[in-house]
Amino acid sequence: MTSKFSKETYLYWYELMQLIRQFELMAEEKYKMEGKIRGFFHAYVGQEAIAAGCMTATLPADLFITAYRDHGLAIAKGVSVNSCMAELYGKATGCAKGKGGSMHFFSKANNFYGGHGIVGAQIGTGAGLAFAEQYRDTDNVVLAFFGDGAARQGMLHETFNLAMLWKLPVVFICENNNYAMGTSLQRTSNVIEIYKLADAYEMPADIIDGMSPEAVHNGVIRAVNRAREKGGPTLLEIKTYRYKGHSISDPQKYRSKDEVDEYRGKDPIQQIVQTILSEGHASQELLDSINKRVDEMVAASVQFAEESPWPDESEVLKDVYVDANYPFIID
Repeated sequence: MTSKFSKETYLYWYELMQLIRQFELMAEEKYKMEGKIRGFFHAYVGQEAIAAGCMTATLPADLFITAYRDHGLAIAKGVSVNSCMAELYGKATGCAKGKGGSMHFFSKANNFYGGHGIVGAQIGTGAGLAFAEQYRDTDNVVLAFFGDGAARQGMLHETFNLAMLWKLPVVFICENNNYAMGTSLQRTSNVIEIYKLADAYEMPADIIDGMSPEAVHNGVIRAVNRAREKGGPTLLEIKTYRYKGHSISDPQKYRSKDEVDEYRGKDPIQQIVQTILSEGHASQELLDSINKRVDEMVAASVQFAEESPWPDESEVLKDVYVDANYPFIID
């Protein structure tokens, strides 16, 4: 059961989800039609309600870390669409200086710690971030996002064990969109309800409707509050669906058009529009004005990216290793 949310919350969710959606669609166009973006590209289209619900359930100081389907969460966390688009273009003004590309968005200033290309690696790194917050005695919580495919990695089990042992302030969020690349969940494991993996570690867990920002908010805030109150980690399986392929080159032959259409009928943005209009939170004219503002922001991000400089050749080996200017003790 969802709680009552304010007009301001619904409008915030709507604008954020529209911004993520339109950013992704524009980036896809620049990739496919114009060749302005190259390399890997994993769209968040269809999963926007997760980002929206997580934002209203957390504080700015809380840390997010995710895998390579990272554009939506980065934008939600406050990374500007200008720097996100520039990163896709490989420009020096990108959020990773044009060196990370689609899979490696990053912004320490916004407490967004990636964008990780190694499947499941961010699960352990997320627990490491949580250990650092615990060590510093802060009230900050880490949200570590991963997909249903990464749930099959050994990293998850090792991390869950230590996270529970040390009661780390981390919420593990499985964005279960039913497919690990092109392989369905049913073909990879006998346990298809991922939240049950927490049982082996006596970790609290829940399963949440990821097409509803209301449900996401309610589930995440319970877990975040538990972590903030020193109650340790939680596993949340958030059931969602990606409308696009695994990556931009994916022909999607492993699923039917009827299946995709079924989930499009649950589109989180359209559900929010219906709620906003039916509850009198805003008129269609106001929503149209939000759409116009979003379109202008996305168009401006393209212009920003195209006018930005390429990274200088001197940058190629920077940010690879930490400069160690302190003495080492050698036996």
